[in-house]
Amino acid sequence: MDNTFTLTRLQTRKNALGSTRVVAAADDGALQPGEVLMRIDRFALTTNNITYAAFGDAQMKYWSFFPTGEADWGHMPVWGFADVVASTVESVEVGERFYGYFPIASHFRMQPVRVTPRGFYDGAPHRAELVSAYNQYMRCSTDAGYAAALEDYQMLVRPLFITSFMLADFLQDNAFFGARQIVVSSASSKTAYGTAFCLGRHAGMTLIAATSTGNRAYVEGLGCYDRVIGYDEVTSLDASLPTLYVDFAGNDALRATIHHHFGDALVYDCYAGSAQNTAFLSQTGLPGPQPQLYFAPVQIKKRNADWGPQEVNRRFNEAQGRFIAELSRPGNRWMTLAQHQGFAAAQGVIENLHAGRLDPQGAHIVVSG
Repeated sequence: MDNTFTLTRLQTRKNALGSTRVVAAADDGALQPGEVLMRIDRFALTTNNITYAAFGDAQMKYWSFFPTGEADWGHMPVWGFADVVASTVESVEVGERFYGYFPIASHFRMQPVRVTPRGFYDGAPHRAELVSAYNQYMRCSTDAGYAAALEDYQMLVRPLFITSFMLADFLQDNAFFGARQIVVSSASSKTAYGTAFCLGRHAGMTLIAATSTGNRAYVEGLGCYDRVIGYDEVTSLDASLPTLYVDFAGNDALRATIHHHFGDALVYDCYAGSAQNTAFLSQTGLPGPQPQLYFAPVQIKKRNADWGPQEVNRRFNEAQGRFIAELSRPGNRWMTLAQHQGFAAAQGVIENLHAGRLDPQGAHIVVSG
């Protein structure tokens, strides 16, 4: 029986993240014992994926999940859905659908381990030393957070919202480091306003959105911040109030302005990552606290110990359900879905995301074809 198929992969130039190529080759479809073959059906593309690529060779090692074997080219990771088309693993059946972390490709071989009714982890040897949260694949038939009609929203929201949910929890868990106001940069980003959604309103706390002139009206329309300012208005804020900076922009000049303006009143600088600034934080020489990188898996690990994984999942699914209900409501002010077909279309989306040319209200889904 001929199981040959065409394996199509989209690769990203590591030193020019807006530059991609599509590589196609015949594959004989053969599996080794313990392997399954997935057909990747659809995936989401957001600025978060560009961030993965930007941090690809640093601490988080995102390029290492799906190596290409070429120094200059990598597989940008995405979140999506895939179906099992061949399996040598008894408890992973052909036809099952899984949600998880994939390369941008038509197909993907995996080595399921720790298989449970909930799903499995990819046991490929090269992934053993990588962050385990990214190696887990959820079986849609048993996933309490899954709804077939809302797949596109789940792809867009779940990987970002776990960051938002745990970031809000991290800040609350630390009593906001004593702050009376929180300044959020790049406030139009999905992760930023997801964090604001989770934080809600706190007595005595002012949540301030800092954004570009072009995105100001959009951010004001979200309704999840107490106040919206342009980046040029940061120095108009009360510098005597204890202030927490949550940085989604990664803009060195903006960080310097905030540190010099607030000085010792800046109680914490929480760096949540960016698509444009690929450099990790070093000693900045700025007044006030040293910026600290926020990494969601650290807070997840803490809460798994505090509450137990089942309670963490329950709380996350409840919050995510409320958020998706808001995003999917017709005529909502948060998000407009755009669906794209095929890898050539994905290339255009990636180029525009990297360049910052896309409307923040737009949300992009690619169907592999």
